[in-house]
Amino acid sequence: MIFIKSLSNQTLVLHLNPHSTSLEALNQQIEHKSGIPAALQLLYLHRHRLIATNPTTAAVSIADLGVTPNSTLTLHLPLIGGMQAPVAPKARLEFLNTKPPPNYVAGLGRGATGFTTRSDIGPARAAPDLPDRSAAPIGAAAGPAGAGRGRGKPGGDEEEEEENEEKGYDENQKFDEFEGNDVGLFSTSEYDEEDAEADKVWAMVDGHLDERRKDRREARLKEEIEKYREQNPKITEQFAGLKRNLYTMSAEEWDSIPEIGDYSLRNKKKRFESFVPVPDTLLEKARQEQEHVTALDPKSRAAGGSETPWGQTPVTDLTAVGEGRGTVLSLKLDRLSDSVSGLTVVDPKGYLTDLKSMKINSDAEISDIKKARLLLKSVITTNPKHPPGWLAAARLEEVAGKLQAARQLISKGCEECPKNEDVWIEACRLSNPDEAKAVIAKGVKAIPNSVKLWMQAAKLERDDVNRSRVLRKGLEHIPDSVRLWKAVVELANEEEAKLLLQRAVECCPLHVELWLALARLDDYDNAKKVLNKARLKLPKEPAIWISAAKLEEANGNTAMIGKIIERGIRALQREGVEIDRDVWMKEAEAAERAGSVATCNAIISNTIGMGVEEQDRKRTWVDDAEECTKRGSIETARAILAHALTVFLTKKSIWLKAAQLEKSHGTRESLDALLRKAVTYRPQAEVLWLMGAKEKWLAGDVPAARAILQEAYAAIPNSEEIWLAAFKLEFENNEPERARMLLAKARERGGTERVWMKSVIVERELGNAAEERRLLDEGLKLFPSFFKLWLMLGQLEERLGHLEQAKEAYELGLKRCPGCIPLWLSLANLEEKMYGLSKARASLTMARKKNPKNPELWLAAVRAESRHGNKKEADILMAKALQECPNSGILWAASIEMVPRPQRKIKSMDGLKNSDNDPHVLTVVAKLFWHDRKVDKARSWFNRAVTLAPDNGDFWALYYKFELQHGTEDSQKDVLQRCIAAEPKHGENWQPISKAVENSHQRTEVILKKVVVALGKEDNSVEDRKL
Repeated sequence: MIFIKSLSNQTLVLHLNPHSTSLEALNQQIEHKSGIPAALQLLYLHRHRLIATNPTTAAVSIADLGVTPNSTLTLHLPLIGGMQAPVAPKARLEFLNTKPPPNYVAGLGRGATGFTTRSDIGPARAAPDLPDRSAAPIGAAAGPAGAGRGRGKPGGDEEEEEENEEKGYDENQKFDEFEGNDVGLFSTSEYDEEDAEADKVWAMVDGHLDERRKDRREARLKEEIEKYREQNPKITEQFAGLKRNLYTMSAEEWDSIPEIGDYSLRNKKKRFESFVPVPDTLLEKARQEQEHVTALDPKSRAAGGSETPWGQTPVTDLTAVGEGRGTVLSLKLDRLSDSVSGLTVVDPKGYLTDLKSMKINSDAEISDIKKARLLLKSVITTNPKHPPGWLAAARLEEVAGKLQAARQLISKGCEECPKNEDVWIEACRLSNPDEAKAVIAKGVKAIPNSVKLWMQAAKLERDDVNRSRVLRKGLEHIPDSVRLWKAVVELANEEEAKLLLQRAVECCPLHVELWLALARLDDYDNAKKVLNKARLKLPKEPAIWISAAKLEEANGNTAMIGKIIERGIRALQREGVEIDRDVWMKEAEAAERAGSVATCNAIISNTIGMGVEEQDRKRTWVDDAEECTKRGSIETARAILAHALTVFLTKKSIWLKAAQLEKSHGTRESLDALLRKAVTYRPQAEVLWLMGAKEKWLAGDVPAARAILQEAYAAIPNSEEIWLAAFKLEFENNEPERARMLLAKARERGGTERVWMKSVIVERELGNAAEERRLLDEGLKLFPSFFKLWLMLGQLEERLGHLEQAKEAYELGLKRCPGCIPLWLSLANLEEKMYGLSKARASLTMARKKNPKNPELWLAAVRAESRHGNKKEADILMAKALQECPNSGILWAASIEMVPRPQRKIKSMDGLKNSDNDPHVLTVVAKLFWHDRKVDKARSWFNRAVTLAPDNGDFWALYYKFELQHGTEDSQKDVLQRCIAAEPKHGENWQPISKAVENSHQRTEVILKKVVVALGKEDNSVEDRKL
């Protein structure tokens, strides 16, 4: 490699071998690379020129001339005399041919100012399209000499233009990356209404397609976000587990963690500290300021001591100065308190309090107040008869804290606008209490017909007598003011009110409230006369007819109520009044709240069907009844359903709604009467017969319940529900023989699997194991896929001690019902009892494979491991269970109880979030609050759990146990009554106790208490295992 350096400091690299390259070959390589002829090349090596002395030495290698690899040779060119070569013209800069950017101003950087000329704006008419100068190559000539003005285009351009016309586009035009070559296809066309309409249609199509894809797009986006968060978790989520494990650290381990020191150089630098002594002048000045001088200085003595020249006595004692300032302030206050002229008297005791209560305005607020004051001054000066200007000016001064100026302004406003009541009321408000009466008196003299002023004057009086006197004085000037009449009637006693109302209805005959008030105060006969007069004066007022109906109901004339409402509606319709059913329903509810039930029923029966289409009547009336029930208007809802039953006599749903309403808010007698009437019109409705029989049974009247069921069987001979209801009635009342006979008849008539199951239950209670086995075998032959019979067969074998036969029964049942979870759980428990954990674990694993995502099977497996002390294995199974069933409440509840106590709070939050407030999780949280002695919170969470799942007896038992420990007798009774009303049937601890043979006839209250006892024993055993 050889380097060639020219005089212009440019280096040329030649990849040559000095031993195999001659000087001639080197010159040719330089000519090939740089274009310099070999004859003009002068090569130097260390100031020695490389020359060939004779032709034979030209073929000698340059290594012989001293050139080695990586040597640097200098290239010189000889000077040749003559003229200078012509210089080519400089090409025009590129940016001069391009369009300037928007808002470009030439020379703006050096302070030039842009301006717009006519040429920048363009002509008024559109100019023809000009060729794009930017398409021409930079630095090219403008064109050949022959091409010019008036000479036409060259032949080549014409051919190119013809070729472009044939193609339909120009190949030289700019290519648009978005629209392709079609960007200029419609550039010269106009955008008309059709184009706008087409764009609108396409936009609507795009919007419709986008709306159709919205759900899928959002779902995909949500899935992508979740996937991204799983792949890229936050730092807090990555270290959440490590944070939770901090509770395992001991105090010694925590103290052994090294402290993170500050190793930066900033704190290692030594700061320069300097100590400067205090000058003597400063110490002397401080001493003089604290010194108490009791003698005159020489300058004062020179002046004779009778006067003190300005600036000759320095401030010597700041304490004395403060005391002197307080003395001056007290003198000013005394002088002000002595002045009694006008309103300048100041209370010395409240002066400092007033100072504290003053609002300190900022400079901006003060400026705004000054501007507003000037504007309002202009308003009241130019137009002094404009009341709002005076009101605004006075309120501005009040806001600014100048109450006296506000009073002066509003008094001038009263002089300028004496007929405006707002100005007088504002003046009364701003005045002192003693002067307010005088101000309002001037106001009522100026405007005697102003109701507001008379009411304001009445408010200023302190006792009812003077207030009533003022109002009566106002009625002398304004006898038709309803507001004044109401106010004066409220202040009078009953006799005076009656007289006043008689005068009031004469002065204000078109006001219905006065008529109704007078009717309420009069006796029955006079009230009827008053209402008749009111009806003549106000024929379009429905409240008069409703009041007349209430009057008749109050006096026991219930027969007239319906007629009055009916006549009233007809009269109102004749007068052209529109009957709005919603308004009349509100009137009915108001009548119910007032105790007029018959009036409420009459209003509903006459107006409920108005404005309702025939096909919508049933749905509308049922909805109206439900809404009234929610609002607490029970009688209105009962009236609506009663009217609906008169129209739809055979609708079972309406009868059921009415029965539920009577059951919740009525009496047993009303419910029984309603159900009797219901089965008369709907004898084929089983639920109505069963409801009536159950109510009789709950009331303790078993013979009446039997009679109802016999009537039901006569009406519906082949009803299995009635057979089972009759069986339950006999069975619950300790009549097993009657129950067995009823079930035998039901089996003979082709009963379903429920009949066989009930038959087995009867035999099991009576202790007839052989008969129980026979019924189970016959039932399984008829119904082999009914899992409860297989379950009862296995339980029978377990009770008799035949564990192998029980296992065989469970296995046969699982062949017929592989999806039955209770069979799998019973089999696993039996195998754990017989063979240990390994066999039960295998059965539960097989059950989970055949029934995936089942939380009960996972929970059984976790508890099996926990019972045998395999805590680590139980934790692993619980983690897998939560992965497969992340929303299971029972799994989260068990997981919360498995973790150590410090972690239960965090685990509870996760469980509530993932299980959507499952009742099981709520109960576990309540237990945590219970153990932490947070009684109110625990009670609240227990209440939430039993509200969400009232059918689970375990929740009621825990709630009742909690109340027994921390509640009062009333709260305990309340929980007990609520549990009895809910009649729970399920629960992990509830079902074994409620279905035990010895508890088959026990009431809900007894079972609840037994479950509470069982829970107490379970808690004690858990505590013993922990110890």
